[in-house]
Amino acid sequence: MKYFYLLITILTLAAALINPAAGQPIFPEDGPVYGDDVVARIDITINRDTLAWLYKPENQQSDIEWRAEFVFDNGTLRDTVHEIGFRLRGNTSRASAKKSFKVSFNTYQSGRKYYGVEKLNLNGEHNDPTVARAKISWELCHNAGIPASRSSFVQLYINNNYHGLYINVEHIDEEFADKRYGSQDGNLYKCLYPADLNYLGNDPDLYKFMAGDRRAYELKTNKTADDYSGLAHFIDVLNNTPIADLPCELEKVFNVQDYLKVAAMDVMTANWDGYIFNKNNFYLYDNPATGRFEYIPYDLDNTYGIDWFGIDWATRNIYEWDHDSEYRPLFELLMEIPEYRDWFSYYIHQISALMTPSPFFERLEIIKNQNYPFIINDPYYPLDYGYSPDDFLSAFTNGTGAHVPVGITEFVTSRRAATASQLQLNNITPIVNYLSAMHNGAGGSAWVEATVTDDDPVEVTLLYQINDGDWQTAMMTAGSDDRFSLQVNLPEGQSVINYQISAADTFGHTTLYPCDPETMTVSPASAWPLFINELLASNDTGITDEAGEHDDWLEIYNAGDEPLWLGDKYLSDNFANPGKWLMPDYTIQPDEYLLVWCDEDQEQGIFHTNFKLSKGGEELGIFDAESTGFAPIDTLTFPAQETDISYGRRPDGTDSWVFFEHPTPGISNLLSDIDDQPTAQQTFFGFPNPVGHGFLFFNKKTDFIIYNQT
Repeated sequence: MKYFYLLITILTLAAALINPAAGQPIFPEDGPVYGDDVVARIDITINRDTLAWLYKPENQQSDIEWRAEFVFDNGTLRDTVHEIGFRLRGNTSRASAKKSFKVSFNTYQSGRKYYGVEKLNLNGEHNDPTVARAKISWELCHNAGIPASRSSFVQLYINNNYHGLYINVEHIDEEFADKRYGSQDGNLYKCLYPADLNYLGNDPDLYKFMAGDRRAYELKTNKTADDYSGLAHFIDVLNNTPIADLPCELEKVFNVQDYLKVAAMDVMTANWDGYIFNKNNFYLYDNPATGRFEYIPYDLDNTYGIDWFGIDWATRNIYEWDHDSEYRPLFELLMEIPEYRDWFSYYIHQISALMTPSPFFERLEIIKNQNYPFIINDPYYPLDYGYSPDDFLSAFTNGTGAHVPVGITEFVTSRRAATASQLQLNNITPIVNYLSAMHNGAGGSAWVEATVTDDDPVEVTLLYQINDGDWQTAMMTAGSDDRFSLQVNLPEGQSVINYQISAADTFGHTTLYPCDPETMTVSPASAWPLFINELLASNDTGITDEAGEHDDWLEIYNAGDEPLWLGDKYLSDNFANPGKWLMPDYTIQPDEYLLVWCDEDQEQGIFHTNFKLSKGGEELGIFDAESTGFAPIDTLTFPAQETDISYGRRPDGTDSWVFFEHPTPGISNLLSDIDDQPTAQQTFFGFPNPVGHGFLFFNKKTDFIIYNQT
């Protein structure tokens, strides 16, 4: 038989996002795991003795992940995942009757994901009679353009016993960061009480202090390095910069613009258990694509009037919402700066509009009617506070007493009315963010983009300088979603471009961003004859790595006549972060086809990257040394892929791309086209020849004998 392939010619974009001020957030689709059209069923099957052990009071704080089986069924899709990790999660919920649980797909199978996520948080919401406050808070974040967890309602069964209605909340980890910011390489800190962001000193180790059995600022990624220098620097800038200089200095290290939107959301939903009031429940991500920290909200159940302090959260002043007797520098200092205070007011006004009775109350009615059938038979729902199904129905509009003095609609009505009387809504200066620049090499073009938000029409101008020449100006073109862009021609040879954005509205308010010009270095395109020659982004039955895992892979081809050292070059699946994975100290020989595993399992060997390939298609590139400005060597954006079908160049090293039904890792792609009449006895082939890196691969299952003829 002949192997058929589909010939596709694509434009290989030799361009890279060089500027570190990019980082426009991404909002992933809900997918089947977080769909809202149905209350999916999750079944956990676990040893009964293990489950009994989990429920014993003396074991409630244990984080041991026990082996279990996971089944997800939404009526259309039914999946079974064996060997998952299962444990209790949460803080106060560990001692509650209705407990919360964590599901981990990668505890016993490294790198395994379920629809792109490694873990699920199944929250019982025992404090909330509506079981909805956290869910509508996450939905509000999404509607307001705040990067936050996805969520859905689920019915939970353990060993075929119904445990009630739960909220399935996306876990915040490196996968979350990658899906929102296009990178998972930065330091991610989980910030819990008493994480007040107060200055403790210049020594980064001072911020590793313990609060109980954990750090207040707990590093969740890059744990081996345990580097707190970036966090210490951010807190230093925040607390010790003179107020007149704070906007320019803080915006270099922190995404102020997006944080003010989160702060407005916290105030409007009365999220007192976050940073502003309770110095608790948030994440900070040191985004390598921007060099700035991102603030990520977390744990939004104590909202919409839930109260343990005797405070009327619905009428609390929006500008004095922080703790009465404790200092919160991030909120208080920003409120001292008129420009930031006005931006905060603008976001308060926007979020208040998202909470108007129609459609906000209509959404609550849908949630109530959808979930009521799953509350009626929830055996754990009444155990903590005596709630009944009737309480569930009434709690959306009226309080149930104690820590739930008001219903959700009652709170929203009061909060919006109080906000209208407190709000100081001034015409804002333009909000400029997500500045990015890319180029396609010397003699080509550079593209500069930025997001500009205002309550009035704006004109956006690019100010730029090439190679210490005169400063020039050019109007940027408005696109969708407040995005403005401009293309600039580049000279031949290496050049240095300095640039800023000036945005002016019809009231004469102007923002110059950033305060100091950004710099982009453009080098002539690299002449290295290295190519990404073939890739497989979904490996189910193909070759396995050293650990026996069917992981993604790509192949690098040296099309030149000389050996090339790879130790100062990079691979990346994100043009905004070209230095994502430094290649190992290895010299690739002429006409060699080097196999690299894209599996996030760097501990498995030197040819294992810190990223995976996306089956849906994504960017991919080889970049030169940092000293060249990460000059692109070979880049492409590959399309959506099929499982076990590779995508590669044919012939090798050319711009002609094909899909291979029979992948050819480690050898020439020309060998994929097998003649109808193969040589006698040649029923299989092995590659590479000679063996490379200790592996010999065969195109199908084969019995064979190896002879040493020397």
